[in-house]
Amino acid sequence: MRPAMAGQNTYHGKPVVRMHAMVKPTGPICNLDCQYCYYLSKETLLGANGRWCISDETLEMFIRQYIEGQNYKEIIFSWQGGEPTLVGLDFFRQVVALEKKYCPPHVRCENDLQTNGTRLDDEWCEFLRDNRFLVGLSIDGPRQLHDAYRKDKAGNGSFDQVFRTAGLLRKHGVEFNTLSCVNRLTARRPIDVYRFLRDEVGSKRMQFIPIVEPKGFRETAPQRWPAEGMPVVGTPAARPGSPESVVEEWSVDPDDWGDFLCKVFDRWASRDVGKIWVNYFEAAVETWIGRVSPMCTLAPMCGKGVALERDGSVYACDHYVYPEYRLGNIHESPLTSMVLSTRQEFFGTNKERTLPEVCRQCEYEFACYGECPKNRFVRATDGQPGLNYLCPGWKRFWQHIDQPVQRIARGLGYSPVKQTTEATSSVMR
Repeated sequence: MRPAMAGQNTYHGKPVVRMHAMVKPTGPICNLDCQYCYYLSKETLLGANGRWCISDETLEMFIRQYIEGQNYKEIIFSWQGGEPTLVGLDFFRQVVALEKKYCPPHVRCENDLQTNGTRLDDEWCEFLRDNRFLVGLSIDGPRQLHDAYRKDKAGNGSFDQVFRTAGLLRKHGVEFNTLSCVNRLTARRPIDVYRFLRDEVGSKRMQFIPIVEPKGFRETAPQRWPAEGMPVVGTPAARPGSPESVVEEWSVDPDDWGDFLCKVFDRWASRDVGKIWVNYFEAAVETWIGRVSPMCTLAPMCGKGVALERDGSVYACDHYVYPEYRLGNIHESPLTSMVLSTRQEFFGTNKERTLPEVCRQCEYEFACYGECPKNRFVRATDGQPGLNYLCPGWKRFWQHIDQPVQRIARGLGYSPVKQTTEATSSVMR
């Protein structure tokens, strides 16, 4: 949820060793039943012998290993789920106490908490503010859009509870982001979503995530799909809503994804630059001035963030919590040895290594690198497998923002790495 730091390779004269883990203290257990959730199915896939809460022993072991395995001035803990607040407020009081116990004097521990926002109250908010937690609040847009897929176990919408929580966070001065899933419905209402988040929720930092899952994702791990089953990009099978589609019906359409980003960018660029932080727009500026994208999905290498399940098992990535991508368990191997293993290194570098030729020839490869490998399950028009499902939308977005971002880069005193002559957008001229 926090922008990744880049540009520092040494600290106190020594090579920097940093890692990032998304901790799942309740595993996939959640009080909501969001239709598009990619993690709820882990309850069946992983199993837990009836126990879905991280033990005190595993928690302390993780915090100690996580701190001891890094040598930087800031260590970031990310708590996700499922719904992490189900463990209760005392659990996070224990987290803070353990961080203080193991954190060296010159190091600062920071915490992120991603929540569906249905369980926070005044006491929670006071704790989060006092302990400087950055909260990620999941909210997809106005009531009709949010409640379409984000329902509780009884089938009731969760909008009222989440919107109330946004007010509590503002009331108590808790720093928060909004995380909005762009699905087949919300992608068609970009301005409504953006205006709502900005003007009614009061979000100053917005994260948008495209919802994409192939049919069978509950059992089949990413990049384990048979190549012969990949449809050609742009065909009905490579879009939602068709009987032969390879994706779940709630997945965002590639063209709608591009349209969503373009329209939100135009609104942001015309009046909100410097006022509202939007993950993909900030990342684009970084890459256009020659830096590595702060977003793993758009960087040339992935695998820098592992997932820690409630039993201490470590997986290559939050979206790769499948047996095939299990690296080990902190009760059996040090966390650092797994994060820095040759196996995890191969996982990370495989992102660039497996790019199809059409991506290597694309003028926007530097901004995208084929996006997240979990979405590479369609074929290019020449038949080569492994193209990103969202490619048409991404390319439209990069073309649309090219010149405006070049102007932003120059305004910051940088010479953009990409210099084009074709005008693809009139924004900010």
